[in-house]
Amino acid sequence: MRWRQQSLVWCQYTFLALGLLALGYCAKSLTRTWLYQRWARRQVETQMSYGTAAVPGSAAEQLKESSSTRLGEMSPIGRLQIPRVHISAMVAEGTSPSVLSRAVGHAVGTALPGQPGNITLAAHRDTFFRHLGDVRSGDVIELKEPGHDYKYQVRFTAVVGPKDTWVLQPTGKETLTLLTCYPFHFVGPAPDRFVIRARRIRAAGE
Repeated sequence: MRWRQQSLVWCQYTFLALGLLALGYCAKSLTRTWLYQRWARRQVETQMSYGTAAVPGSAAEQLKESSSTRLGEMSPIGRLQIPRVHISAMVAEGTSPSVLSRAVGHAVGTALPGQPGNITLAAHRDTFFRHLGDVRSGDVIELKEPGHDYKYQVRFTAVVGPKDTWVLQPTGKETLTLLTCYPFHFVGPAPDRFVIRARRIRAAGE
């Protein structure tokens, strides 16, 4: 009887320790994400303070300097906003687990804001793209980088398999593609992908 009571006590301590470890891990992850988002926002805002002209060192300008130039992983590109569903997050270069744990990731090799082609952005369904499923055709998506504010209108949404690579293919016009795992509330690795495709809205005179 005494042995059973001691075992129950040790089980309680074990579960308490595991719970504290889980809370600590979550707190560390959230803090790391918050710190990166704040740093990236300051970097972009500092460049924006130079004015509305293209800023040396911005994502688009780095690629204009040389065809061989590539942004380093985690380099801040700009801010993604979808006002109607209250999505707002900084975008960083790359889609590695390290990047996606801190920001919306820009798929390496796809177009950058202001360039012709397909800008492809990805994020986790339980973090930055938690409300992506609420986006509807006609919604406006904003992508802000130093010196520029690009707007895109959603053309369609779709659910595709993980091997459907057409979402990453180049396009002839300025296109924005958003990707996340699907279903949104699936427990474990989700089997499909949720896709949003949008087309750039050009201001009068552009």
